[in-house]
This record gives sequence, C-alpha cells and structure tokens, in this order.
Amino acid sequence: MIHAYRNNGCNIVLDVHSGAVHVVDDLTYSLIPKVEKLLTERFRTAAFTSRPGDEVPALTEEFTAILSHEPDEEIAAGVAEAFSEAGRDADIRDVLQEIIEEILTLRAEGQLYTDDPYRKHAENFKKRQTVVKALCLNVAHACNLACRYCFAGAGEYHGSRELMSAEVGRAALDFLVANSGSRRNLEVDFFGGEPLLNWEVIKEIVGYGRQLEEKHDKHFRFTLTTNGTLLTDEILEFVNKEMDNIVLSIDGRKEVNDRMRPWSDGRTESAYDTIVPKYLEVAKSRGGERYFVRGTFTHENLDFAEDVKHLADLGFTQISMEPVVAKPSDPWAIKEEDLPALMEEYDKLAALYLEYRKAGRPFHFFHFNIDLEGGPCVIKRLSGCGSGCEYLGVTPAGELYPCHQFVGNTPFIMGNVFDGITRDDIREQFAASNVYTREECTKCFARYYCSGGCAANAWNFNGDINTVYETGCVLQRKRIECAIMIKAAEGVEK
Repeated sequence: MIHAYRNNGCNIVLDVHSGAVHVVDDLTYSLIPKVEKLLTERFRTAAFTSRPGDEVPALTEEFTAILSHEPDEEIAAGVAEAFSEAGRDADIRDVLQEIIEEILTLRAEGQLYTDDPYRKHAENFKKRQTVVKALCLNVAHACNLACRYCFAGAGEYHGSRELMSAEVGRAALDFLVANSGSRRNLEVDFFGGEPLLNWEVIKEIVGYGRQLEEKHDKHFRFTLTTNGTLLTDEILEFVNKEMDNIVLSIDGRKEVNDRMRPWSDGRTESAYDTIVPKYLEVAKSRGGERYFVRGTFTHENLDFAEDVKHLADLGFTQISMEPVVAKPSDPWAIKEEDLPALMEEYDKLAALYLEYRKAGRPFHFFHFNIDLEGGPCVIKRLSGCGSGCEYLGVTPAGELYPCHQFVGNTPFIMGNVFDGITRDDIREQFAASNVYTREECTKCFARYYCSGGCAANAWNFNGDINTVYETGCVLQRKRIECAIMIKAAEGVEK
C-alpha cells in the first residue's frame, strides 16, 4: 500500500507498511502508482511479497514495454521534461526503463509496495497481557475558568464541584504500582478542572509517590496540566523539581483566548494577560524544554496558524494546537465546510514551521513531531494511547474510567482505586481494540501514525469505540502529510 501526495513543492511517496518515504521527480511520481497497478494485475493480489533482485530486470523489461507502448499524457509530459533537462534525445523506453528499474529495486529491498507486517500481531491482541502504566488523576472537578468548548462541563464533568482527597490519591498510586507488573516508569498526570485548586493534595500525592519508588523499584513521571491562572513562584519551584512535564493551556492570540476561555465568576479582566507572563517564566525556568503551551482552535478561529505564530513570536518553542471536539450544534464546532480552509491552514503552518527553522527561530509543533526511522513500538502503532487497559482516568472519588474523557459516563466505570478493576469486560473490550478492528482504518495510510484515533471521540459520535471520528481523521491525515513533508524537506536540505 502506498500513499502519494504533493505538498510544499515536494512529490512524496509513503510506503505505508514499511514507513519508507521517497521524495521523487514528477515522472517517477506518475509511474509509481501505475507500476503498483501492474504488479497487482500480474500477481493477482494487492499485497506483494518482496521478490529476489534477479527478477527486477525481467519485470523492468515487461513493464517498460507496457508503459511505453501507449503512454498516457502525464507520463509523456514527464518524459519530455526529462529529455529537456538532460539536453539530449532519447527513446522513451530508455527513460522509463531506468526509473522502473529503480522502483522495482526499491520493492525488492522492502521499501516500496511492501506487505503488511502488523496484522498478525493484531490477531493476538485479545490474548495479550496488559499492565497499567499511566493514570490521569482528576484531582479537581472544579475550575476557575469556564471555557466554552470544555468537554468536562466547565471542569465539573457535568456533576458537582469536587476535590480529590489525599487518601484517594495515595490509593491511586498504590493501585498503579500493584497493576504495573514489571514496568518501572509510570506516568501520572494531574488534571481537572483546574488541578491547582487542589495544590496541597497534589504535593502530598507526589511526596507519597517518591516514597513508593525505592520500595517498589518504580519511577513516577508526573505531569501537570493547568490553565496557569493560579501559578506562583512557589508552585513553579516545586513543579520544576518534581514534574517531568507541564502543559499550559492557552488558545493563542489575546482576543481568541479570552473569547473562548472566560473566568467562571464573570470577571472581565483578561485571562490572557494573567497567564502569559507566568508561562514565559515557566518556559525560561525549564530551559525551553519539558513543557507545552497547548491550545484549541474552533470554527471561530479557522486561521489558527496565526495563533501558533503568535505563540512562537512570544518565544514559546514547544507548542500544540488541537481542533475542538464539540457537538455539531455548538457554534464553535468544526463544520464540514470548514475542512478545506483548515487543510490550507495546516499547509500554511508547515511552511511557517520550515521558514522559522531556516531563520534560526525553530519551534516544535506537537503534531509535526514524527519519527520516520524508529517510531513507536508495534503495540502503540496499532492501539495508540492504551486507554481502558494501560491508561486509566481516576475521579476525585476514586472511580476508574477508561480515560479522562469518559469520566461521567457511568456505564464505563471500571472499578475504583481501593477495590481495583471490577469490570474486566470493559478492560478486555479496550485491549482488543486496534486499527484492524476499525474498518475505516484498514484502508487508511495514516493508521500506524494515529493508531486508530481517540476511542472517546469514536464513542461520543458513533456509540462504538471500534469506529472513527471522521472529522478528526481528516485533520489527522493532513497533519501527518505535513509532518512527513517537513521531514522530507529537512532531508533534502541536508
């Protein structure tokens, strides 16, 4: 399976199963899908087994004869351009033969038209033994902002204001240690609502975690996700000492941020003015690393590349900007007619990303961070974040959910931190879910990068975790195309 596309002046061909990326000229770009079609017809299957290199000459001669007999307009134009650039006369067969031989050699080397190496792993997903490696602790079902798009109902998760006790927090870490098997590094995210409303309990939980580390040969990696309004020098000092990462919420330009992220008590002062100086201090104090400023764009700021640019110009080097997920009836929801504009905006952002790097002002954009060589392990490629089996959400009362986005959807309560998981059926359902249980994913080039997308979004929009949230898929595919283009452009520059 290949995915060929053009972006930022590059002709890019992705071999989906091997992950190999090829930047090619126009003629080769037009030939690669045609050779794939001929291979399909010849071997009567869409999946090709890499053949020994000695078959390359025979296939080259055969396909050259077919394609040169009655070349279509695209191939003919490509050949004419190749002749012109070479400044010589040549037979069409000479040009085609050289390129086709290169294409088939890549196939023989396992870099083009490769078989799917992962399906066999997916068949054993139900049998695999999973351990819990990460918890999202909702330490505060309360917030001092009332973000209009908040999936958690202004931080209260459509319930009542509630703070996690230290007892529940300690029990959550005990549960994590007890269910983590031999895994040493464990992830804990302090989330809300606004977690800093419960700061003293956070400190107590972290302190308890440090006590558990030596006793059980574990290491906790703590993360804080905050709206920043309550950050103080004292809190930042503790965070820099104890937290592996901090996620800072901001939607970009002042007018965008303050329109979507007002104060819950109705005050009119700017939340943007409150948090930006604090965020700049966070970034400086952490040496420009181990933090993210994270925003959400909506129907009301489709020009979100300007918000990323604004954050980069402020001096932030670690940036994430996510599309809103909202009910179609919400005025800020992404609409189908918005998608063409958003596609262009991602292209604009990718060009900006390269421009800033070239100018010596680089920044990292979360969705453009992609590893074309190593990449995630097979399990993560196929199943993503591990929600419901490897990653769980914990409420202030200690209830366990498949992730923080399922919190409040009571049929998904899996147990609690005191008694453990009591609904193995939910755990097994999530453990079995992967890109091969989602029909749409089996035909998608991006499946090993997005790992099937978000289970919560699939459930909320379709009532089935083994489906996809189509709007999210469209945007994800575009982000991945841009990310691959950036890697290809950087490779060409080298």
